[in-house]
Amino acid sequence: MRTGHSKRRNCHSKHKGSLHIIAALQGTPMCVVSNDISFDLLTMNNRRDLLLAITAVAFGLPMMSVDAHAASSFPDKPVKLIVPFPPGGSTDLIARLLAEKMSVILGQQVVVDNRAGAGGTIGISAVARAEPDGYTIGMATVSTHGANPAVYTKLPYDPVKDFQPITNVMSVPSVFVVSPKLPVKNMQEFIALAKSEPGKLTFASPGNGSLGHVNVEQFMDLAGIKLTHVPYKGAGQAATDALAGTVDAMTDNLPSSLPHIKSGKLRALAVLSPQRSPLLPDVPTYRELGFEAMSEGGWFGLVAPAGVPAPVIEKLMTSAHQAMQDPVFRQRTIEISGVPMANTPAQFAQQIREMMDKYARIAKAANIKL
Repeated sequence: MRTGHSKRRNCHSKHKGSLHIIAALQGTPMCVVSNDISFDLLTMNNRRDLLLAITAVAFGLPMMSVDAHAASSFPDKPVKLIVPFPPGGSTDLIARLLAEKMSVILGQQVVVDNRAGAGGTIGISAVARAEPDGYTIGMATVSTHGANPAVYTKLPYDPVKDFQPITNVMSVPSVFVVSPKLPVKNMQEFIALAKSEPGKLTFASPGNGSLGHVNVEQFMDLAGIKLTHVPYKGAGQAATDALAGTVDAMTDNLPSSLPHIKSGKLRALAVLSPQRSPLLPDVPTYRELGFEAMSEGGWFGLVAPAGVPAPVIEKLMTSAHQAMQDPVFRQRTIEISGVPMANTPAQFAQQIREMMDKYARIAKAANIKL
């Protein structure tokens, strides 16, 4: 899938055990190879990095010195943060808050780039295909690294092999909301209405295979009801039609739905989290309603393409952690009922694997395949 990586592996396999500097005609990669090093020189940021690499190999110096140099000069230009959903949703909200603080810490702008579609697949695929130099990173969510791998039979990315986790950022509850036009005041009444007219009520989601889609599929399976799915290109568009009453219900992350709930434009029936949100103290959790299997909300974290040097990942992780300690960031986290989840790349990788396993079980039980 990653052609640059395969070139480096092929170069290494052909010349392992000796030093070779291959300068080919225009359009052909050059490689420096030693006993345990294969380096595509065309990926070097500048001639200084190239000379460092050649010197390190020629004199038997550890290549970590080159990586350390890359980290010391990183970043020397803006960093792109790809959000795989459109503006207006929780992923976008959290990404922009984080980018603002990281820009100050790194001394370079962290620019949010929204690339929506296919339940986050389009945007996160762009992260996987990006140059592994740390200048393109992405927001990973339970949709992109949990629900999507479970329900799509063919994905243009591998959620494990194509990414280097940086850090988780925060988790937030999700909330099941309905249009006030519906004659229901609580979840019990909604379930009764759905059972009386199977398939008539509709629900919106941020896209096929998204967390909002799979969570409602799980809920339908547990509640014994049938709703008609209406997918959108992101939570913002789904919320627009939910607010207009074009669709009857939706599940969304609490931060983006909260203003509409407070204004009375949407009615909250259940919260997906271990306990009630202090922002919606009168709204029960799914677990309280008898759905024990539904107790976790979604999380949002940072990932980079596979192959980014470890010191660069370390610098990105450290800057993100510092951003999350900013008083404004901390206050905003409280305001959206978020829970900080700063951790290490290894810990975040484990969380991703656990979420993939969880949603694989959910998709199998609900027979969801796209």
